[in-house]
Amino acid sequence: MRFGTTGMEITRVGFGAWAVGGRWQHGWGGQDDADSVAAIRRAVEAGVNWIDTAAVYGLGHSEEVVAAALDGLPEADRPYVFTKGGEVWDDAGRVTRVATPGSLRREVEASLRRLRVERIDLYQVHQTPESGAPVEDYWQAMTELKAEGKVRAIGLSNHDVARLEAAERVGHVDSLQPPFSAINRSQADRVAWCAAHDTAVIVYSPMQSGLLTGAFSAERAAALPADDWRRSAPDFTTGLAANLALADALRPLAERHGVGLGAVAVAWALAWPGVTGAIVGARRPGQVDGWTPAAGLALDDADIEAVTAAIRATGAGRGPASISELPA
Repeated sequence: MRFGTTGMEITRVGFGAWAVGGRWQHGWGGQDDADSVAAIRRAVEAGVNWIDTAAVYGLGHSEEVVAAALDGLPEADRPYVFTKGGEVWDDAGRVTRVATPGSLRREVEASLRRLRVERIDLYQVHQTPESGAPVEDYWQAMTELKAEGKVRAIGLSNHDVARLEAAERVGHVDSLQPPFSAINRSQADRVAWCAAHDTAVIVYSPMQSGLLTGAFSAERAAALPADDWRRSAPDFTTGLAANLALADALRPLAERHGVGLGAVAVAWALAWPGVTGAIVGARRPGQVDGWTPAAGLALDDADIEAVTAAIRATGAGRGPASISELPA
């Protein structure tokens, strides 16, 4: 797929390295680095040509794991490396959203060292800063990093349409990374904005952090460890019953196409107009095999309507059930 105006061509699915960061404030619990490296390499062997991580995942550890996984790969086989900045932490592990020009410059140098690369293929501002600083301030710094060759392309993650508009007036927004799945459709307006501005969109959590894999249950939710962020998240507590009902309603689609439920969930996100690629995580090599078929799975109109009907019937999640429900 053409990655916006960046000149890069990316596969429809990319490897998400959030969980491989291990334990931290917003982690998924303990993680074995050997499993992480094996999972990344399995994805690359399957043809996935980009990895998305962030400095804050595991407080730097995810980037180090990505570097270890790519170590020794021939240049022709190396995937693009995307990462994110704008979040810093102290010695106690407390994270602060900063995104000042000076901080971003320091952070990109730290990410280059951890990733062991000379240039980052896509550098993204992870979150809006807690200070409420204007996006114009930090986006100007991002355009300078791109002009200096520190990064190849620049993007925003978790930013709304108003901030996208403001950033675009400073310099083109190469990409946006929003959460998007059949459960979380709340940022469909941002995807539509990107489609109108030739901005690539790589969505995260298309399987809603495990809820749409077909392997989740109420019992599994209750057994999540205390240091797994999902334990207290609304989608895994108050919204759990409706979300699991939606997953069950999608099983016939998966059976019809001969793939796992997770592949259908990812394919649905990819079918949404304006979506360029989907970030899908894995903690073990075997998990990769469950979602890589999504890249080649084309849902037809009847399939899309079946998902829309299931969303409406179960009342799961939030946001429009189809693009026709977006405001004109």
